[in-house]
Amino acid sequence: MNRYKTLKVEKEGNVLTARLHRPDTQNAINMQMVNDLTELMDMVEDAADVAILVLRGSGGVFSSGIDFRDFRLDKEPDIYGLQKWERMCRRLERLSKHTLAAVQGECIGGGFQLVLLCDAVVAEKKSVFCFHEVKLGFLPGMATFRLAKYIGLGRAKNLILTGRRLKAEEAMNWGLVSQICEHVAFEDTLKHTIQSLLPFHPVALEMARRLLNECYATAYEDFIGHFLAAQHRAITSDVFRELIVKSTSSQNVS
Repeated sequence: MNRYKTLKVEKEGNVLTARLHRPDTQNAINMQMVNDLTELMDMVEDAADVAILVLRGSGGVFSSGIDFRDFRLDKEPDIYGLQKWERMCRRLERLSKHTLAAVQGECIGGGFQLVLLCDAVVAEKKSVFCFHEVKLGFLPGMATFRLAKYIGLGRAKNLILTGRRLKAEEAMNWGLVSQICEHVAFEDTLKHTIQSLLPFHPVALEMARRLLNECYATAYEDFIGHFLAAQHRAITSDVFRELIVKSTSSQNVS
């Protein structure tokens, strides 16, 4: 399981936990980590015994953001690495499993981008979130596309253009975090949140997430067609048939 150079991966039941693990850099994201995360997406996508993917940091930090040591002064920067990162992000966003970010400490730049991609977020109360890229002279990836959809254009501008540090409580008030807790309650809160995501029905999950991701960009007339097609797929699944059988059996008993 731990074949990755920048991740520590462990599995308990149907929950797979991947820790960003570059302690010498506060889990900064380099190309090796992008490659490892891409390989992780391949593995999780095909794993029939995995229902939930948990992403978390290590050493009391989620991630310090991009690792500038990947860039060389003797070579012209290109966007290949950024394209590869976004492809991985898009796969995480569309993954056919529940995804949960468990945040402790600083969650900066690319780490914050990972959080935006997950279905649920648990954060320690002392955690902080920050997009500092514009203040440093570059852009915070496709957070420029996603963040405003979650918190509105005004708040997104405030975070991205000022680079200010967002405390966990405020992040929760804005809808970026699902649960916050003190350090001593973190593991219990994480377990409770995991349980709240179960049972796992992959077809319903995939369809619901896809429709939610489309809802800001699709006209109602088109969206209703997408919804009906998705609902048809859901109600013709084995899971829905079992639900009908159980309901019918319950009525017969009563």
